[in-house]
Amino acid sequence: MSQATHRNAKARRIDALLAQYGDSHQHPNNKLIHWLCVPAITWCVFVGFYLLPYPSGLGAQMGLNWMWVAYGAALLYYLVLSTKLAVGFVVVAGLCVASINWLETTQSVNLGLFAAGVFVVAWIGQFIGHKIEGKKPSFLQDIQFLLIGPAWLLAFVYRKLGIGF
Repeated sequence: MSQATHRNAKARRIDALLAQYGDSHQHPNNKLIHWLCVPAITWCVFVGFYLLPYPSGLGAQMGLNWMWVAYGAALLYYLVLSTKLAVGFVVVAGLCVASINWLETTQSVNLGLFAAGVFVVAWIGQFIGHKIEGKKPSFLQDIQFLLIGPAWLLAFVYRKLGIGF
């Protein structure tokens, strides 16, 4: 397979995934809810992996933890789908990490309890959005759509900015 053909196959796959995800996200209220809840859930997932106990002998001295392992796996997934969307994911991840560090170092908040509360509220919002939409969440059909939600939002931003992906 030539490089151009390989690139087109990747583009078709991301386009197909985004279109399939978009099919159950047409109602304006559901879209708005997803703009609020998908980033919140993404942040909560980062927090959850950050807080998981990590074996001390596996690079913990260098700051490695489960959040970075999960980030690496997600980044590889995005790189396979779209290099440009992967760059956007790096920015989103950076904002998540920065906010986790800020909350942990400057605020007197129990990070785990706070994230758990945000996670529950955000998922309730997601299900309300899908009730309004009249369609089930995409991830109930295929678990990979949990990673497509953030990409769907990034793709919207890229289109608005005239950035191809």
